[in-house]
Amino acid sequence: QVQLVESGGGLVQAGGSLRLSCVASGSIFNIGRMGWYRQAPGIQREMVALITSGGSTNYADSVKGRFTISRDNAKNTMYLQMNSLKPEDTAVYYCNAISFGIDYWGKGTLVTVSS
Repeated sequence: QVQLVESGGGLVQAGGSLRLSCVASGSIFNIGRMGWYRQAPGIQREMVALITSGGSTNYADSVKGRFTISRDNAKNTMYLQMNSLKPEDTAVYYCNAISFGIDYWGKGTLVTVSS
């Protein structure tokens, strides 16, 4: 079992920045790919950014150049640096981790971007 806890969400004005964190605990020794997903009201959950255990990254087109995903394996923590935020970035952001082929999810942290 892997437990994931997100933090760092909040209210920010358009153009501002936030950094999300996701701390993993439990059976973390075989965590492979991790990622951030988001879900806005009435919209299907979508991938925001992914990072492999080796550090390779992948981003949704909508956030490329604005968001940066990273992970510190020594601290069992993944980050999402979000710059130049837009109102359309408003959503609940979820941390995801894959271990032994099983998807684990955090409970999410709300990001609200005001115009």
